Amino acid sequence: MTVGKNFADGRGNVAIAYEYGEESRLESRDRPWLTGSNAVGFYRNPNDPEFKPGYTGGASNGIPDRIPTRDVRYNDTAREGGIDVDFDGAPDYIVNSAGQLVPFDIGTVVQPGYSTGGNATRVSDYANDLLPEIKRHVVNFIGHFDVSPALTLFADVKYANNKAFSLGQPSFDYYLLIQDDNPYLPAALRGNGGVLLTRDNFDIGQRGESIERETFRSVVGARGNVSSNATYEISYTFGQSNIRSQYINDVYDDRFLAALDAVRDPATGQITCRANLVPNWTPDQPYASGRYTGAPVTFKPGECVPLNLFGENVASPAAFNFVRANTLDRSRLRQHVATAALSGDFGQLFKLPGGPVGFAVGAEYRKEESRFIPDAIAAQGLTFTNALGRDEGSFDVKEAFGELNVPLLRDVPFFHRLEFGAAARLSDYSTIGNTTTWKVDGTWSPVRDITFNGTYSKAVRAPNIGELFGALSQTFAFITDPCDRAELQNGTQYRVANCQALLSQLGVANPAAYEDGRSTNIPGFSGGNRNLREEEARTWTAGVVFQPRFVPGLTVRADWYDIELSNAINTVTATQLAQLCVDQPTLNNQFCPQLTRTRTPSATAAVGNIVSFTVAPQNVARFSTAGLDLNLNYQVETASVGRFNLRVIGNYLHRLEFIGTPGADVTNRRGESGFRSPKYTVNADLTWQLGAVTLNYGLSWFDKTRRFSNQVTDNNPDIVAPEYLYVKELWQHDIFASVDVTDRFQFFGGVNNVFGQKPELATDTYPVSSVGRYIYAGARVKLPRI
Repeated sequence: MTVGKNFADGRGNVAIAYEYGEESRLESRDRPWLTGSNAVGFYRNPNDPEFKPGYTGGASNGIPDRIPTRDVRYNDTAREGGIDVDFDGAPDYIVNSAGQLVPFDIGTVVQPGYSTGGNATRVSDYANDLLPEIKRHVVNFIGHFDVSPALTLFADVKYANNKAFSLGQPSFDYYLLIQDDNPYLPAALRGNGGVLLTRDNFDIGQRGESIERETFRSVVGARGNVSSNATYEISYTFGQSNIRSQYINDVYDDRFLAALDAVRDPATGQITCRANLVPNWTPDQPYASGRYTGAPVTFKPGECVPLNLFGENVASPAAFNFVRANTLDRSRLRQHVATAALSGDFGQLFKLPGGPVGFAVGAEYRKEESRFIPDAIAAQGLTFTNALGRDEGSFDVKEAFGELNVPLLRDVPFFHRLEFGAAARLSDYSTIGNTTTWKVDGTWSPVRDITFNGTYSKAVRAPNIGELFGALSQTFAFITDPCDRAELQNGTQYRVANCQALLSQLGVANPAAYEDGRSTNIPGFSGGNRNLREEEARTWTAGVVFQPRFVPGLTVRADWYDIELSNAINTVTATQLAQLCVDQPTLNNQFCPQLTRTRTPSATAAVGNIVSFTVAPQNVARFSTAGLDLNLNYQVETASVGRFNLRVIGNYLHRLEFIGTPGADVTNRRGESGFRSPKYTVNADLTWQLGAVTLNYGLSWFDKTRRFSNQVTDNNPDIVAPEYLYVKELWQHDIFASVDVTDRFQFFGGVNNVFGQKPELATDTYPVSSVGRYIYAGARVKLPRI
């Protein structure tokens, strides 16, 4: 809704707009193909001898390494609690929904850590929400007042409140020690000296987050004419965002470990917590990792409520409430910008054959501040969620800039228009010091129908506050070990030798047969990097614009671009970090020191396994891309059947490459689904308008992309069967219609993804989201003047 008014004989204007929007959650369970036994993933082919002991044939034997597999489960854990009685790390029993102690059914093992069938926890159970619930309020105010031709005052104020809520994964535990005197322990298992319990805690609740973001932004300033050939503008911008992040269904570590250590009170015979009876109690958990195991902090003796973890949803509501934790993080982002600029031309002094020389000069000061305050309990590592550190940082930058546009010739033979331009910006950052950016460009139209243009530029991006000052915080990740024997062929030419050297140093007897059979999250750290420098891009473009007089209404533009980004700031995932470590020419690189592999076997890791990692932004060597952008617009006016407008935007991606370290092999990312980098992309719109009626048809298309990386596919051509090698093309069709009932009232509506294209097999967002067909309708009303 927008309301506005002119005043002072049109010299002033004010307008205010309000918008409210609401979107419901989309859960994975709302899409049957992502839920339960219907969910599909690509896992090892049990008929491929390559993964069987004693195989000596080639890695690429023509038999697909991975096949589509349904009902995949983590075979070392269960929602009811997988009970390990012989302490070998594998569950032996569960307590089923009828309260009976039954054998744990591992199902059919498809690869280390994963099975099909059985009674372990399904991988699909861990699917997060596809879309959050969103509620937003947005208010905009704009106004200006013309004091004189030399002075116009203006203001622009915006307030937005956005709330988002979504649910994700529950907490989970591996190898919890349950003592032999625990009264919840099934009677048939007592006398064993205790058991180990591995469990997915869905009954405690899926962890969720409710994020509220309040944003305020204001711009005030003045502009006006200095002369008939020059104008000025000065402005001040203030912006601030306050973010409240509330997390639900987290778990207090000290309460959880105390509550599961249940005993009978000898005085009453009732089940209670050992922590309520034993002074100075601390958890006895020699095998579990990731949870706080110190003295209780969040409760006092006598307050603990015992928790039964043998079976799903068998614990009391009081026990669940005792261990659940809701936490709150707070963030604030703030920005100040002061700008002054003068622009115009030198027409009062001189003119070139093509016209007056245009110019713009100015200066800007910008300061940015960021602060993150984690929940006091979570920051101490007292909950299941990651322990986050407090972040706080700021920087300022002073800049001066200038630009020239020089029209050399106009309206002479072979030079309908000839001009060139140049621009430069000098910056002084409080963090990285001085930087310079610049651009030169040129335009030539031999005749009015065709124009050639080109640019060459240098641009820089300074690291932001989070990249520089982010505190070292706890994180967890699933890591596919690149040195696993099933992954060796999926890397560069250096992987095999590097993995051989790396694992041998750690004491692995036969590195060629090494396997990482874990399906557990690995703890690590993430944070900022104060040693970051600016990243630098060198770009050149060359283009042509065709507007033929003999086809009125047609404009065709083609632009070739070539971008080289050096010292690029990039934060890799934990798996990418592990891959980059062993895919470089040597192990002496910037990635390997960020990983820790163990020399000592334990209940949770074998020799050679990755047990910790640190991910942080780094200035990697180089990104490079090149391609062709094509734009076509054709408008036809008819006397009787209305107006037609066709708009087509296309892209040809010629190159997308990454080099991890100087001297390393080039990694080609073009055509990979993981980088969403199809070779060809087209977006088209056809609009027809006749009187009060408007119809629009839209098409979004891009070509097929490889399911796995180019590196994996090239080195391992039988990674999957040929029919699964590529992810299908995007074909999304949209329609829109509107009718102007009166000049103040309009109906509109449409359908996005008309034919309901679904995501590709084993994905939930590619090449199209899981939202599916989307229907909308509405009305626009213009109220009488106020």
